[in-house]
Amino acid sequence: MVNEKTWKDFRDSGLLWFINQTLHLFGWALVAEIEEDEIKRVYPARVKFRGFDEDTNSNGYVKLSEYLKNNIDDLHKESKE
Repeated sequence: MVNEKTWKDFRDSGLLWFINQTLHLFGWALVAEIEEDEIKRVYPARVKFRGFDEDTNSNGYVKLSEYLKNNIDDLHKESKE
């Protein structure tokens, strides 16, 4: 099964933040260029910074938890297929 989603969906779920946390360990990030709350372009980049500030992390954990809460039944079902 493949169900195409938008970069906005990916970002709103908290997954972009989560993936970037891991990528920061290696000095990489996925950069999203946003104009008027719309993602125009996404690209990988080398970065010097590591991690996010406390507010960004708190917001990311909330978004990711909400995504999991709303999708856990489907995720569990798909893992068994």
